[in-house]
Amino acid sequence: MTFPDGHDGWRAHDHATVRAVLADGRFSIRPDLMHNPFGPGSPGDAPPSPPGAFTDHDPPEHTRYRSRLTGQFTVRRMRLLAERLEVITAEHLDVLAAQGSPADLVEHFAVPVPGLMICELLGVPYERRVEFQQDAMVLTGASGAGAGEAVAMFEAFERLQRFMLEMVAAKQAEPTDDVLSDLVHSEPAGSGESPLTDDEMAAMGMALLGGGLDTTTNMLSLGALELLRERARVEAMLTDPGAAVEELLRYISLTPATARTALEDVEIDGVVVRAGDTVFVELGSANRDPARYADPDVLDLARGTAGHLAFGHGIHQCIGQHLARIELKIAFPGLFTRFPKLRLAVPEEELPHRASLVIGGLERMPVAWD
Repeated sequence: MTFPDGHDGWRAHDHATVRAVLADGRFSIRPDLMHNPFGPGSPGDAPPSPPGAFTDHDPPEHTRYRSRLTGQFTVRRMRLLAERLEVITAEHLDVLAAQGSPADLVEHFAVPVPGLMICELLGVPYERRVEFQQDAMVLTGASGAGAGEAVAMFEAFERLQRFMLEMVAAKQAEPTDDVLSDLVHSEPAGSGESPLTDDEMAAMGMALLGGGLDTTTNMLSLGALELLRERARVEAMLTDPGAAVEELLRYISLTPATARTALEDVEIDGVVVRAGDTVFVELGSANRDPARYADPDVLDLARGTAGHLAFGHGIHQCIGQHLARIELKIAFPGLFTRFPKLRLAVPEEELPHRASLVIGGLERMPVAWD
């Protein structure tokens, strides 16, 4: 395919080829090496990602950062977060009910629940959570910043960076039971590995925020929309939340694509991708590959969806995927158990979708239940 800057790059769109590209260490994720599939950007136009932003680094930097985080997503922590999520979900269903029917599911449920879970994960103090969530919503485009959105997002990013550095300093002085505290007090994996700097740890916290907030928010709203289209889907979710969530992840494929750049000549699926070529990797297409899934364009909540690529694949597979699954498996049944008559309060064609090339979602979702 021809990229916006004129580069003749490639599309990987079937399940096997997408997995092969994502698992091959000869492909780089670095934005500064990439021809941008979405705009005129060419290699060198984007600055190198800052130290600590592990989602945009290749090994060995990525390995150094990710190895310090992998051990933080323990079974014990996931259990404690699940217990907190039960409480947070119930509290925000109460908030939704208090608004009266109809109310906006995005504003009163889909946005605040993942936001508070990120606060729990990072150990944001309770007295600062409103401030933190407001800036996070602006940064992810979930606040309706309007015409000044770019300026507002930049300012929110700067405030969150300063906030994360303050958090790192606070955790160094007085650790609590959270991922950021454990990261601050973790030891290098090897004798030759340098300790993490404050800036690196703050950037790692920002990467966790970016990866876990907007994605789950939009999955909750778009998933609820799919479930509301047929009553049998709600029943399937309540019967087997685990299977239903996996099929929603496959079917919606919230992050539809990513990209990689070849560091050397690589032969994939009989095609030689030359060094410097960028491959547009279509996760959404791979998740609808008929060679992998029968009737892939049908949402079948009882389907076996092993191997779907909603969380990516390879060394950059989403580190928080287990927490995301827990959130969805608790939030969806909680919503439809509390509001068994839940329905859209406006025609579906009137729902305002977010204008985004990267992560889809809804700006608002008015629902009724009386």
